[in-house]
Amino acid sequence: MTLTSDPKAKNPQELDWNNLGFNYMNLPYRYRAYWRDGEWRDAGLTEDANVTISEGSTSLHYGQEVFEGLKAYRCKDGSINLFRPDQNAKRLQKSCERLMMPQVPVDMFISALKQVVKANEDYVPPYGTGATLYLRPYLIGVGGNIGVHPAQEYIFSIFAMPVGSYFKGGLTPTNFVASEYDRAAHKGTGASKVGGNYAASLFPGKLAHDAGFSDCIYLDPIEHKKIEEVGSANFFGITKDGKFVTPKSPSILPSVTKYSLLYLAEKRFGMETEQGDIYIDQLDHFAEAGACGTAAVISPIGGFKYGDHFHVFYSETEVGPVTHKLYDELTGIQFGDRKAPTGWIEKV
Repeated sequence: MTLTSDPKAKNPQELDWNNLGFNYMNLPYRYRAYWRDGEWRDAGLTEDANVTISEGSTSLHYGQEVFEGLKAYRCKDGSINLFRPDQNAKRLQKSCERLMMPQVPVDMFISALKQVVKANEDYVPPYGTGATLYLRPYLIGVGGNIGVHPAQEYIFSIFAMPVGSYFKGGLTPTNFVASEYDRAAHKGTGASKVGGNYAASLFPGKLAHDAGFSDCIYLDPIEHKKIEEVGSANFFGITKDGKFVTPKSPSILPSVTKYSLLYLAEKRFGMETEQGDIYIDQLDHFAEAGACGTAAVISPIGGFKYGDHFHVFYSETEVGPVTHKLYDELTGIQFGDRKAPTGWIEKV
């Protein structure tokens, strides 16, 4: 039996830009390059959404694969912004280093992104809809392998799709629950963007959804006393004295959004910032809290259930003022409405 490929996406004129959701679409073009004999080759755009690989590929058996996520933004003047793509390129390189894979040069990464966006430009959502073009770069180990060792060949690819809000309701507080499961091991691959971390989160995420929560909050894998991540996003809190605090741990993915918020909180709004421990028995120190990441941008956390306790931060129905201010500043920069720090915006 041959599995059929996904049908091509609708004509862009038929899309409801205001109600896209966060779903895969088979756009006309994607970028692909191949690593063989110590170099990248055969790089360019293709219309083929299918990837044919050997049954012995290390990506299938040993999880030797890494990926990234970032967006292209339509500005008011019709131009298109990429937000800090060099940071995604460098994070991909770190993930590759951890999994013993060849690195994609930063200039090759950014060039590939621009090629994909330009080729699919009609699918970059209009300014004012809040929607964006999501870009998914990935790198997989391929070829006939069976021993537990790095592959000899690799495929690097980038595909794209227009997306709306990751969480239904957009910038609206939702509730989360502490998970008894670990997202990643201490000093494991938590700081790398690898598929295994996300596979491990599927079951605890389902348990959270079944219990009526948006997702689960993962605690530190050693003692289960400190907050680490919120589903597939980073956590941040605003203390009652106005400090921006986010967890620090070797098993947390270094979010480009989180580091951007840290910068904006300090440089734009004069807030004190800190990366450190956030204990679940000290949540009353915080006036607001949220999850942040490329897909969600910011998702305000209304309440957090851990054990028999249920802690409400600012409100279960209203967004806190500092969270809203940070969201407006960050998205304003991304869509070109506010001045960006030097080097943050790459024009397509």
